[in-house]
Amino acid sequence: MMTEEERASYRNTDNATLRENAKGVFYVHTLGCQMNVHDSERIAGVLEDEGYVPATAQQIEDKAIDLIVLNTCAVRENAAERMYGTIGLWAKLKRRRANMQIAVGGCMAQLDRQRIADKAPWVDAVFGTKNIGSLPRLLEQARMSGTPQVKVVDDLNYFPSQLPAARASKVSSWVSISVGCNNTCTFCIVPTTRGKEKDRRPGDILAEIRRCVDNGAKEVTLLGQNVNSFGYSIGDRFAFSKLLRACGEIEGLERVRFTSPHPAAFTDDVIEAMAQTPNIMHQLHMPLQSGSDSVLRAMRRSYRSSRFMNILHKVREQMPDAQITTDIIVGFPTETEEDFQKTVELVKEARFTSAYIFEYSPRPGTPAANMEQLPQEVVRDRFNRLLEVQEQITKEELQKFEGKDVEVMIIGTQGRKDADTHRVTGREKTGTLVHIGVPEGYPHPEVGDFVTATVTHAARHNLIADPNPLIGQTYEVRH
Repeated sequence: MMTEEERASYRNTDNATLRENAKGVFYVHTLGCQMNVHDSERIAGVLEDEGYVPATAQQIEDKAIDLIVLNTCAVRENAAERMYGTIGLWAKLKRRRANMQIAVGGCMAQLDRQRIADKAPWVDAVFGTKNIGSLPRLLEQARMSGTPQVKVVDDLNYFPSQLPAARASKVSSWVSISVGCNNTCTFCIVPTTRGKEKDRRPGDILAEIRRCVDNGAKEVTLLGQNVNSFGYSIGDRFAFSKLLRACGEIEGLERVRFTSPHPAAFTDDVIEAMAQTPNIMHQLHMPLQSGSDSVLRAMRRSYRSSRFMNILHKVREQMPDAQITTDIIVGFPTETEEDFQKTVELVKEARFTSAYIFEYSPRPGTPAANMEQLPQEVVRDRFNRLLEVQEQITKEELQKFEGKDVEVMIIGTQGRKDADTHRVTGREKTGTLVHIGVPEGYPHPEVGDFVTATVTHAARHNLIADPNPLIGQTYEVRH
């Protein structure tokens, strides 16, 4: 098995002979959440270890691909439509490239299993969330038999983190600390697709983080469906805060984030660990879902609005600069106009930096799908009204950055280095996206560098820093 360093070298090679001798050129198309994004890194890692080569941008544009993998999401109502629509388009491509293979994995594969192979017989392999490592063998069997291969297991026999990973970023890494979910939210299909919650050993997590840092990562994001209930399975309610503090001891690790915590398990020791550990970022994404206690009960969410707001107050007491974001569902089957107004009022009080607002959509197999649904025009109206409120709050919160100096880790560059308009892009400590204009005659940072710059303008969903050091505005680069 290749090391991550060897895999990165292999991925970036321009050696034509290597590519000719490879099993094929592959591309992974990802739908859904951060967990899916990280799973796709594992899918790519498994394929590279088997001798496949990732497609270049030009090969993707030219459709010169031997294997396409769709990593699916099942959270939204239109998930199946998106999946079948995508693989339907790929069927046309396969008719032009007879030897091309198509594989479907992820949450929809976990749910639909044999139906995908029956409805889309041009798909060569279907694999679930718990058997990513089976993909190369399924592809080989499909090639030999000429028939679709399906393998979807319900029990977790190994953590996906045990598989090789082809990291999408050199400086930012996803690190899974648990898989699955023990909650029974009436709107959510995740426990069905991901299974019961299982935690990794803390030593294994820290070892993976150290490997990431050794390979150039300066930032990690800890992943879990309910990341802060880590350790509950063994009766250690302080395991997550201990893990955060242990991350603070890793030399070379500059930034640590985590997503997504559950309000019911968000304890004071986690807040203290965030505030007291220098490399834990003051960024919190915590799903609210609704500001109405009656809707939260119907959703089977194990907290109430007062509990949620109490957490926010404690976070801001210890970390006044914390940027807090959330998820909200509008139009849940039991939601009245009064319930909706309670959500609006809580949003105004909470002043989230941003919110992912979703129109409720029923997922087959969930209790809420069997409830009486609200008219679509009512749901859309509430979505638009809440979005308008949140957009104004986001604008006002971002404007508070204007004139302040922020430290930004660069994640991308654009434009010519010899042009006045050259820009770099990154995230400041609390996660806000910042576009920085490099002053003429000043050093141009690369991906992974840190730039301290003065924010000159707040855009709709990001910050602009076009500093002029000649008038005292800051622009400094740290490698």
